[in-house]
Amino acid sequence: MTDHVDLVLEQWGAERPDLDVSPMAVIGRLKRLSRLIDAETRRTFGAHGLDPASFDVLATLRRSGPPYRLTPAALMRAGMVTSGAITQRLDRLEARGLVTRTPSESDGRVVHVALTDEGGALLDRVLPDHLATESRLLAALGKTDQDALADTLRNVLESLGDTRE
Repeated sequence: MTDHVDLVLEQWGAERPDLDVSPMAVIGRLKRLSRLIDAETRRTFGAHGLDPASFDVLATLRRSGPPYRLTPAALMRAGMVTSGAITQRLDRLEARGLVTRTPSESDGRVVHVALTDEGGALLDRVLPDHLATESRLLAALGKTDQDALADTLRNVLESLGDTRE
C-alpha cells in the first residue's frame, strides 16, 4: 500500500535523482496528518460551539488546577500566540461567559483570567469527545507504536528548542 507522499517521492526521484528527498517522507506526512487532524478536531470542537483556539484557552485554564486562573501572558506562552491573538480569544470567551478577567489585587497592571463554572462544565463535556476523536485518529497504531511515535516526535521537538518552560 502506498500514500500520496510515496508518489511525490517517486516523482522527485525520477526528476532529481541527485537529491536525497527522504526528509520529505517524514515532513510531507506530518503536514498531511496535521491537516487531517485539524479538520477532525475542528469538527469535534464545532459540535460544542468552540474552535480550536477557544478550546486551547479553556483547556489550559482547566488543566492549571484550582483556582483555574492564569494571566494572559501565561496563556500566550501556553498557546504560542501573540498578545493580540490572546486578547481576541479572551474577548470571545468572556462575551460567552466562559471566562472572566479581573485585575490583580496586588498589582493593578496584572489581569487574571479565570474559568467560569460554565466554561469548566463546557470543557468537561468537550474533553471526552476530543479524546475519542484523537483515539480514532490513532486507531491504526497500537499502544507500543503510539508510545514510540510520541517519543520520536518529542525528540524532534526538543532538538528544535521546544521544551518545557
